[in-house]
Amino acid sequence: MLKNDISFKTSNINKIEVGMEASYIQVISDANIKAYAELSGDNNPLHLSDEYASESRYKKRIAHGLLPVSFFSALFGTRLPGYGCVYLSQTLNFKRPVYINDTVTAIIKVMSIDKVKKRVEFSTICKVKNRIVIEGIAQIFIPE
Repeated sequence: MLKNDISFKTSNINKIEVGMEASYIQVISDANIKAYAELSGDNNPLHLSDEYASESRYKKRIAHGLLPVSFFSALFGTRLPGYGCVYLSQTLNFKRPVYINDTVTAIIKVMSIDKVKKRVEFSTICKVKNRIVIEGIAQIFIPE
C-alpha cells in the first residue's frame, strides 16, 4: 500500500500525447549497488570490489547497468502512463558507465501511441552530468 496516496493515478491512453515526458533523479550510492547485487545475485567484483575495479578499464567501481534502467519502470508504473500499465519490451544501449555518487536523471518521453493495440512507445534515456549514459526504446501496454 502506498502511503499518503488516496487516489491512484490509473493509466488512460486517451490522456497521453506524443511529447509528454516524466523524469526521475537519483544519486547512485554504494548502498544502492550492494542492495542491487544482493537482490539480483550479480556479485561481479567490478561493482563490489575497489581493488578489482581499480585494475579494470573503468579504474573504479561502476553501477550495475540495469540499476539505473530500473528507474524507467518506476516512472512508467507511477507517473507516465501510471498505475496498471504493463512494461512489454525495452531496447538498451549502454554508452557510458555509471559510478558511485553519480546523479542519474532518467527521462521517458512518449514517441508514438497506438490506441487500437493500446500501446505507447517511449524513448528512454539516463543522463549523468547532461551526458547520455543509457538510451533505448520501451513499449508499454495500457489495459482498459
